[in-house]
Amino acid sequence: MHRATATLKLFAAIVAVPIAAASAAGAQDYPTRPITLIVPYTAGGGNDLLARAAADKMSKTLGQQIVIENRGGAGGSIATRAIAKAERDGYTLGLGGTVGYDPRKDFAPVGLIAASALVICLNPALPVRSVADLIALAKKEPGKINYASAGTGSGIHLATEYFAAMAGIKLTHIPYKGAAPALTDVIGGHVAFYFSSLPAAVGLVKDGKVRALAITGAKRSPVFPDVPTVAEAALPGYEAVLHYGIVAPAGTPRSIIDKLSAALRAAVASDEVKKRIADDGAEPVGSTAEEYAADIDREETKWSAIVKLSGARAE
Repeated sequence: MHRATATLKLFAAIVAVPIAAASAAGAQDYPTRPITLIVPYTAGGGNDLLARAAADKMSKTLGQQIVIENRGGAGGSIATRAIAKAERDGYTLGLGGTVGYDPRKDFAPVGLIAASALVICLNPALPVRSVADLIALAKKEPGKINYASAGTGSGIHLATEYFAAMAGIKLTHIPYKGAAPALTDVIGGHVAFYFSSLPAAVGLVKDGKVRALAITGAKRSPVFPDVPTVAEAALPGYEAVLHYGIVAPAGTPRSIIDKLSAALRAAVASDEVKKRIADDGAEPVGSTAEEYAADIDREETKWSAIVKLSGARAE
């Protein structure tokens, strides 16, 4: 499997729950102390907001606080590797993109949290009013238009390169440690645009700090009903949606998987969390561990083809 392909498994997003070889009694007692949830991107991005929505509710179900720790860098690979190598005791969790790990081999699926299309966010000063305008400008000035991503090999990076490949244009990639610094530089005019997760962009678009050009999903977003999809605007067939889910390292006791999966499903099914996710433009997607495993297989097939088409590479 290609290293960059694994990035989209989160599409999106991965929560790794390292747990030591626990006895049956230990699994039944788990958790007995606070849990750390590592988000492999800076605060304020879609990964971070969805992690907090799920963690807050799961904390109540599990009876222990889940503390968020943001650790950005290298498209999520630094934090993800640390999560994968942590003690398998259930007290180190993580959420974010994965680089260099096959989620079907290295992790055991727990369940999905949400799915989120991206929104192309432009600096308002850029003389572009449509996807067609952006493509035309890029063709006129090959390689001169730069774009931000949440890191090399991240889902946002691959989605943008997929867009460029379908449009037949050349762009210059500027990787960041997460959505917050990337969007800050879009606002400041240091980069032209960013394929942002909806949760991170909603407030900025509504405040007029960035312009929403198009949605990358198959349908328009209820949050931005007047913003067309990339497919309807210029590139029929284009679709890029990130999936956010929870996994544990392969070999984690099934009793732990079941407890976490039940807590996650309860969180996503709650009116409070569904509203928080929907208000940020994402779609709540609860699932069983088996359903998430099937989703990973489907996404792997799709994004393997996209990686080959775009030629994108992970760090």
